[in-house]
Amino acid sequence: MAHSSRYKLAFKRRKEGKTDYKARLKLMGQNKYRFVVRLSNKHIIAQVVTTKTEGDETLVAVNSKELERLGWKAGGKNISAAYLTGFLAGKKALKDGIEEATMDIGLKTSLKGSKLYAVLKGAVDSGLHIPHNESVLPTDERINGEHIAKYAEALSDKEVEEKFSKYKKNGIEPAKLPEHFTTIKEKIEEELS
Repeated sequence: MAHSSRYKLAFKRRKEGKTDYKARLKLMGQNKYRFVVRLSNKHIIAQVVTTKTEGDETLVAVNSKELERLGWKAGGKNISAAYLTGFLAGKKALKDGIEEATMDIGLKTSLKGSKLYAVLKGAVDSGLHIPHNESVLPTDERINGEHIAKYAEALSDKEVEEKFSKYKKNGIEPAKLPEHFTTIKEKIEEELS
């Protein structure tokens, strides 16, 4: 309880771990669109948001679940899916006339080569201008899934069945992930060109 004038309550959304008000205020002061990336347990969400006095307005929103509609079979939470989600969000933003934004990762920890930066690389590769440092982006080998394909080739058939059961269930061989990635990326380019 607040019994003295020295005791100060934290904002409710800060206590719940939902909003970093200091970072939000800094981003709002730039008067640019925000490229918001959020990670859930199963999906990746990328949005282009503008700040208004009555509240934030979402202009473009893409969920990695939308990749399934395009034929993506390798799950919605890996680095390849993160890149494709960012690429799709960037293409949709450009189609709506948004050419520049600032990255907003919320309360997530900034880690070099993470899914957050895979989404960023996808958006930048689509043509959206977002200021960033090239050193934090994941490599192309990790983005297109070559590291997964190499790992799957090194395993025995039994181990592949155990470790990649979800891929097998969806009808994709882990060794063919780079080709599948390229196919879906081309579909996105065709659909939103």
